Amino acid sequence: MKSLQANDFELFELPQQFALDRAQLDERWKALQREVHPDRFAAQGAAAQRMAMQWSVRINEAYQRLKDPLKRAAYLCELRGQPVNAESNTTMPPAFLMQQMEWREALEDTSDVAALENLADDVAAERSRVQQSLGQLLDVQQDVQAAVGQVRALMFIERFTTEVNAKLDQHS
Repeated sequence: MKSLQANDFELFELPQQFALDRAQLDERWKALQREVHPDRFAAQGAAAQRMAMQWSVRINEAYQRLKDPLKRAAYLCELRGQPVNAESNTTMPPAFLMQQMEWREALEDTSDVAALENLADDVAAERSRVQQSLGQLLDVQQDVQAAVGQVRALMFIERFTTEVNAKLDQHS
């Protein structure tokens, strides 16, 4: 077993990149959980069981971070020396700011289900585009600074998706 301090990719024995085989991640998670299950350490006493619990928590935290594209991208940026710092740095490209304003207006100005569904589709398409861009920036171009901007964009998209879905839920 690796050290508790190993990064998430090392812990899961996966390449340190944005593109990820989800089935491989899930399989690795299950194998690691079996390896450290506290029941396996019952005969070794309370200290061994506590250590197994720490490992289990660490593995679950890493799994949650790696399976979520937004968290994985932010984590990769951090590992590569460019933390996202979304709370203190909100700079966005002007074109994306304009897109945000258009989406906001569309969300506020309509309660028509079809229009809301179209907006949800547009936002989903943009999420997919940004995720592809993150793969390119992090895995191919190694442009972490540009990736940080895309992570911020994806953070907005995720929050906005929640708002669109909430409004859709109100009208269906």
